Amino acid sequence: MSEKEILIQATGIKKSYNTSKTNKLEVLRGIDLKVYKGEIVAIVGKSGTGKSTLLHILGTLDKPDEGKLLFRDKDIFEGTEREIASFRNTKIGFIFQFHHLLPEFTSLENVMIAMMINGKSDRDKALELMKEVGVESRANHKPSQISGGEAQRVAIARALVNSPELVLADEPTGNLDTANANAVIELIFQLRNKFNMAFVIVTHNEEFASKCDRVIKMSDGYITSY
Repeated sequence: MSEKEILIQATGIKKSYNTSKTNKLEVLRGIDLKVYKGEIVAIVGKSGTGKSTLLHILGTLDKPDEGKLLFRDKDIFEGTEREIASFRNTKIGFIFQFHHLLPEFTSLENVMIAMMINGKSDRDKALELMKEVGVESRANHKPSQISGGEAQRVAIARALVNSPELVLADEPTGNLDTANANAVIELIFQLRNKFNMAFVIVTHNEEFASKCDRVIKMSDGYITSY
């Protein structure tokens, strides 16, 4: 059996925030984490344990105070701001608890906006992805005209439109009813199987976490178990 390919690796990641002139809140206290190509990883733990902060650093939305983030052995934070932004826009997809679709645009336009940031415009690819996630019939509808579950599917299509190798999801089912949550969970596994992209998912949904390839538990800014 061939060795698994490490896609992204965090080493010694620390992050703190100043809450006042004299007080500092330590959020991440030394995180070591490897994510392999094509795997689905759940990150679980109580609120305030640093899960979302870790996700933001993995996605280069925030920088660590200490530590390294390697993507295919390249230290991402050694790059310029432009290089980091380019990495984020081409290699990483984001799914959040709230879909954050722009209300004045149609579903199709919302998906295509992620492309346009990279100077591309491929309507056929955007429509194909919307078909893949089951919302092609809502292409010309605005967010106010579709259901919450449909809006989250549009957001998933948006996250995938630049063909990222890693998708980071922060409570992607947290704002959905049980039926829609289960549908999104099933969809994520289908997408992994088809495109072989890795997913790192922060979730409080124990059933969802139990289905993932690995479950990483966090407490007080540390990883306590894999």
